[in-house]
Amino acid sequence: MLVAERDAGERLRDAGERLRRSSRWAVPMAPAVLLLSLFVVVPTGYALYISFTNTRLTGREARDPSWIGLDNFRKLIESGDLAHSVWLTLIFVVFSALIGQNLLGLALALMLENRNRVMRAIVVITVLSAYVYPEIVPGFMWSSFLASEGLLNDILPIFGLPEQRLLFDHPMVAVIAADVWRATAFSLMVYLAALGDLDREYLDAAKVDGASYLRTVWHIKLPLLRRTAFTNLMLITLPTLSVFTMVFALTGGGPGDASETLPLLMYNQAFRLQELAYGTAISVVLLAIGAVLSVLYVVVLRPAEVHR
Repeated sequence: MLVAERDAGERLRDAGERLRRSSRWAVPMAPAVLLLSLFVVVPTGYALYISFTNTRLTGREARDPSWIGLDNFRKLIESGDLAHSVWLTLIFVVFSALIGQNLLGLALALMLENRNRVMRAIVVITVLSAYVYPEIVPGFMWSSFLASEGLLNDILPIFGLPEQRLLFDHPMVAVIAADVWRATAFSLMVYLAALGDLDREYLDAAKVDGASYLRTVWHIKLPLLRRTAFTNLMLITLPTLSVFTMVFALTGGGPGDASETLPLLMYNQAFRLQELAYGTAISVVLLAIGAVLSVLYVVVLRPAEVHR
């Protein structure tokens, strides 16, 4: 009996100690958890609920929507809108984020790495100036630049080149170029910071061995930047996936649906056609794609973290 009482007392003390330890991090985390739930979890859950209804912006379905299950997702697949917009979104993300922003940011960082502070400051400020503006500003700027009566068509004849109609003939090229121009600054800053943090012993050893600059970059700097590159790709892919304002300002998703990426398709269905539930279903698909990409990046980064 005494042994049982002693064991029970020890279990109570252990439970109390665990509770005290957990409260040390639970209490400071409570405001963050509350805000996360309020601004992320609850809206996401509500959007998921709406996607299973026939809610509209106006009319009877706006006041009294009905549960329709997977009908919105079934309609999305059968209409062909999803496949077309996913393909355009994939093209946009690959050429804007993975290739454009990432490689251009890396190239600029390598060129600026050993330059004097004045030159670095001029280039960084110039590139950052495009990044800090709201997307609508560079969007309208590029729209006026690439328009048929825009500045580009005033410049091309000087070099004997024909006028272009990029916004009509190749709208995705125009959108990708504008987004790369605007968002490369983030990758530049990431790679500049990473290059400044490289282990100098490897670089000094390469210099002693007489390695050329290109061999040093290819065999030493790029392998050491591997983890930084994957982190940067994750950080730029997700925002690029959801870019709306730039595409809307440049092409509005047109001509026709030639540049109607998933965010544009969601906007057109939810607000122009007032099919709020259908547009929300598209946003759920976009969220799922972003979640899958995040998991893939984490899976790729985990072995790099283990072997550090």
